[in-house]
Amino acid sequence: MTLQLRCATMADARTLFDWRNDPVTRAASHQTDVLSFESHAGWLDATLANPLRKLLLAEEQGRPVGTVRIDLCADGSALLSWSVAPEARGRGVATQMVSMAIQDMPVGCVVRAEIKAGNVASVKVAEAAGMRMSGQDGDTLYFVRDVVSEQGPGRVD
Repeated sequence: MTLQLRCATMADARTLFDWRNDPVTRAASHQTDVLSFESHAGWLDATLANPLRKLLLAEEQGRPVGTVRIDLCADGSALLSWSVAPEARGRGVATQMVSMAIQDMPVGCVVRAEIKAGNVASVKVAEAAGMRMSGQDGDTLYFVRDVVSEQGPGRVD
């Protein structure tokens, strides 16, 4: 499987909305409520305008299969979150797209993830990307990794 990452656009709103409201996605998310399309579109518009946030769409043969969000934090770290299209689950999409996103981080950047306890799939993705669990607060597991290699070819601007 060969994935390509690209920046999301408002044209992706319906796809991202459908993935976000998928019952399996909601169960694994910190926010489990069903969202209205209007609410989601407002969030996406604000996300795309936020210079401290990058929303990447992973595509396989031109078809969207997942998304990685990168939030740049005041301390210089990057908080990652991800989801996979329901029809693409179980094929290693998340592991590959998260690894690609991390390759694009500057050397010395601390990459973090906050995963809902019980989300075994995302824990495996974080561990495959070299993150280690650094703590837990309630039902949130905290993962962290230092980026130590040079930026890779997966760069998305």
